[in-house]
Amino acid sequence: MTARTAAVLLAAGSGSRVGADRNKVLLDLVGVPVLVWSVRTVLAVEGVHRVVLVVRPEDAEEVRDAVSPHLGAHDLWVVEGGRERHDSEWRALEVLAADIEAGELDVVAIHDAARPLASPALWRAVVDAAVEHGGALPVTRLPALLGRDGRPAPEVVAVQTPQAFRAADLLDAHRRAQAEGFVGTDTAACLERYTDLVVVGVGSDTANLKVTWPEDVALAAELVSRRSR
Repeated sequence: MTARTAAVLLAAGSGSRVGADRNKVLLDLVGVPVLVWSVRTVLAVEGVHRVVLVVRPEDAEEVRDAVSPHLGAHDLWVVEGGRERHDSEWRALEVLAADIEAGELDVVAIHDAARPLASPALWRAVVDAAVEHGGALPVTRLPALLGRDGRPAPEVVAVQTPQAFRAADLLDAHRRAQAEGFVGTDTAACLERYTDLVVVGVGSDTANLKVTWPEDVALAAELVSRRSR
């Protein structure tokens, strides 16, 4: 049976590093805003029952206008984000808490909306791995490094999103973090502190880029063009 999944798209950042005067997820990417690519992808993933888009308060109206033409019959909840990523995740989980407690959701997947090229296959892979192991995140191998002694250093990987976790465990970890005032640097840090959940890596690639710098928008557009060919 396909896991009943909630997708949380984090879009509460800014456009400062990308050199824009607006939230980078609202920048144009081949005719539609960056975040629309993530929204359309996640709506195509089998088993996704809830979609929560976390935004800055000042962007909420523009975000709604941007995504509404692409929703079809689907519902999407827009939630105002917090100061830190951890806070934004918690606000999304608060919205999903009743469904999680009622057993309506098996998995919560959390994704940076500024990664517009994550494929449905990658979403499916991390969700399936989360069902089997407890948690999963996409990783790519970085080029080999040499240590100070000239010998190869231990393998290093880069971590991406979407990251998926068993819903009840994730909610419990965040509730305990709230009670103690703990703020994790990412979702996995919160789970590591409060659960024994196993988090595994799922192979990804560098095409799942995050729009961070000005050249990233042009690179993403080129990758979209290549896929269409």
